[in-house]
Amino acid sequence: MRVVAFGGGHGLSASLRALRRSGASDITAVVTVADDGGSSGRLRAERAALPPGDLRQALAALAADRDDTRQTAELFQHRFAPDGRDHSPLDGHTVGNLVLVGLMEQLGDPVSALDHAARMVDAAGRVLPMAVKPVGIEADVRGADPRRPDMLLTVVGQHAVAVAPGHVEAVRLTPADPPACPEAVAAVEAADWLIFGPGSWYTSVIPHLLVPDLAAAIVASPARRLVTLNLAAEPETWGLSAADHLAALRWYLPELKVDTVLADGTAVGDPEPVRRAAESLGARLVLAPVAVADGSPKHDPAALGAALVPVLGASR
Repeated sequence: MRVVAFGGGHGLSASLRALRRSGASDITAVVTVADDGGSSGRLRAERAALPPGDLRQALAALAADRDDTRQTAELFQHRFAPDGRDHSPLDGHTVGNLVLVGLMEQLGDPVSALDHAARMVDAAGRVLPMAVKPVGIEADVRGADPRRPDMLLTVVGQHAVAVAPGHVEAVRLTPADPPACPEAVAAVEAADWLIFGPGSWYTSVIPHLLVPDLAAAIVASPARRLVTLNLAAEPETWGLSAADHLAALRWYLPELKVDTVLADGTAVGDPEPVRRAAESLGARLVLAPVAVADGSPKHDPAALGAALVPVLGASR
C-alpha cells in the first residue's frame, strides 16, 4: 500500500509514526518548506537552504527501531543548548539540521540529500519537500494588532502567522507558484492513500494545496484521501471549529474530494456539524480515541495507528 502523508512538524511526525504502526509499508512524507523560525530560519537565511527542521523530524519519525539507527535518529534530534558561557553559533541548532544542509550543499540536490539521510537511519519510507525552493507564507489577519481589533493586516512569515493573534481570513504562499518537487508529484500520482493532517492547518497542511502542480496532482490522483483532524485549535486557527477546518480545505482547493475524515470523538463534541462538513467533501466521518491518555491535545501514535488500520484496509 502506497501512502503519501502531507504536513510538517509534530503533527506529521505523529502521523508517520502511526502509519508505521498501522502496517503501511510504502510511506512518503511530503513536507512543507516555509519554516522561517529558530534553527531552520537561521540556516535558511544564512545558507539559502531549504528549511531542514520539519524534514528532519519526518526522518526521525520514520527511522528504524534498532539500536544503531535509533542512536543516529536521536543524534539528528540533538539540539545544542547554551552552556552558560559566551554565545556560540551552534546554540539552538540541531545536529540533523546541520547534517541536512551539509548534504544539500555537498550533493547539490535536496532530494538526493534526503534520500542519503534516510539511508543513515534506515527510514521506513521517503521524505520529500513539497517544493524545491523555500517558500514564504503570508496571511491577512483581522485583529493581528490587539489595539485595532477590526483592522485587517498582512502578517508575513510562517512563524509570525502561526503565533499571530486574531482571525486568519486568507493565507497564501510567496511566490504564489513555487516549483513542486517532481518526486513528490510522482508519489501522489502513484499513491493508494493521500493523508492530510494532523498539524497546523494554515502553516503545515493547507500550504500543500497552494503549490499549483502539487494541488493538480492531488486532485487528479486515483488515490483515496483521508483527513485527520486536530484535537484542539491552535493560535492560528483560534475560533475555528472542527467543521471549519474541513471547510478551509475546500476553500483553498474547491476540487478536493475526501473519502474519510478521522477525528477523536471527545475532541469533536457534537459530531453532527463535522459529519455534515465531511459529507460536503464526499467523506464519511470516523470517530476514534486517538489522543494521548494525559488529556493533552496530542495524538498518540499507537492509538492513531490502530484507528488507521480499518480505514486504510478499505483500499485493499
